[in-house]
Amino acid sequence: MELSTVKIEKPEETNFILGQSHFIKTVEDVHEALVTAVPGIKFGLAFCEASGPALVRWSGTDEEMIELAKQNALALSAGHAFILFLGEGFYPINVLKAVQRVPEVCRIFCATANPVQVIVAETEQGRGVLGVIDGVKTKGVEGDEDIQKRKDFLRMIGYKL
Repeated sequence: MELSTVKIEKPEETNFILGQSHFIKTVEDVHEALVTAVPGIKFGLAFCEASGPALVRWSGTDEEMIELAKQNALALSAGHAFILFLGEGFYPINVLKAVQRVPEVCRIFCATANPVQVIVAETEQGRGVLGVIDGVKTKGVEGDEDIQKRKDFLRMIGYKL
């Protein structure tokens, strides 16, 4: 077995969700879940088929996000992995539960705009995602000033009253 890391290539502020599912139907069902959850959503979705022709299957509503999804899925080439890129102004917090409710979705590895490296294992059979490195190493524990900044930020963006 060989271990490697695959860097997710994307613009700095672009959010994405990386997950694993179990069926080719994932592409259509995730697409439907997204457009139902957030009308007008801009996204690109790609899914690594794990049998048969073993293609990257894809869908979406935004050409730039679709291309990001296809390129990153092909770089991963890990069976049943899917990657969903969200267009500007759309965030995982708005769609994560809808994606998780899709019957084919088995797990979510991350939902972030951070830099991400995906840890991939490869054997003679194929490739699989073991996990992710999401962002940077923790630098310490928040203090009183940090707590206040966090609370102020959440209220500023409307997530807390």
